[in-house]
Amino acid sequence: MGGMLGSSDARRASLRELFDAGETVLAPGCYDALGARLVEEAGFPAAYVTGFGSAASHLGRPDIGLMSLPEMVDQARRIAGAIDIPVVADADTGYGNSINVIRTVREYEAAGVAAIHIEDQVMPKKCGHMEGKEVVPAREMVAKVQAAVAARRSPDFLIIARTDARAVAGLDEAIGRANAALEAGADMAFVEAPQTMDELAAVPKRVAGPCLLNVVRGGKTPEIDLRAAQAMGYRLAIVPGLLLKAVIGACDTALAELKATHVHPAPRGDMTVRDAFNRVGAAEWDVLRTRFRDNAVRRAAE
Repeated sequence: MGGMLGSSDARRASLRELFDAGETVLAPGCYDALGARLVEEAGFPAAYVTGFGSAASHLGRPDIGLMSLPEMVDQARRIAGAIDIPVVADADTGYGNSINVIRTVREYEAAGVAAIHIEDQVMPKKCGHMEGKEVVPAREMVAKVQAAVAARRSPDFLIIARTDARAVAGLDEAIGRANAALEAGADMAFVEAPQTMDELAAVPKRVAGPCLLNVVRGGKTPEIDLRAAQAMGYRLAIVPGLLLKAVIGACDTALAELKATHVHPAPRGDMTVRDAFNRVGAAEWDVLRTRFRDNAVRRAAE
């Protein structure tokens, strides 16, 4: 039953084991618990809580730092509670300075998340593949990483340091920040938005530790077969917008058909009501519905 079999500690340990196995961990992005279940049922080893998807689905707004820490943690808690695979979550800028980062880490860790990434943008931040980003000084980024590492209670709760400096000061600066973050105790580096295949290949070679690849179709980074990314040396690949964009496209199509025909359209993957309920675990809950009632009836009859 999703989210009820494995403890948070077990899922965190399993994420480390996946990295130790040497294969690139592929984590599709989800913005709600239903999407998380679909990711798990599709057989992926981890799920990613997307900041853009969360802002779009909860607020109908862009990814510009409008989602607060409590809102994002609640989102992550619901997702982690729905599945048994480890969850990696977007923690934006840490929602403030180093003091705020301490609370951010503790809140996400308590929510059952296995890993978070914290970036070096100024607040309010921007989506990593948009124009006009600004970054804080490198020393402030390092201080946040140090605070995050000190705040975590479990060594299996992974701290991923993201830098957006490529868009602001070039790849060399971004590589330097990634290495500084790893020296400060980060478990993984996330160099956002390399702009060429040569840059993509250079990041894991020049960064002295595990690297994350952000797969954004239509963004600044060239599209790449994830088997090639593994060969380059990337250890984690997130695909934040896949489900959100698929849902937007499917909704546009269904709404246009309903408006044109005034007849309920048959969506892709059409299913009965019972099939839809079963996709979110209805059969498992039906067993629990009768289990305790039947136990009470037996005890009353004894």
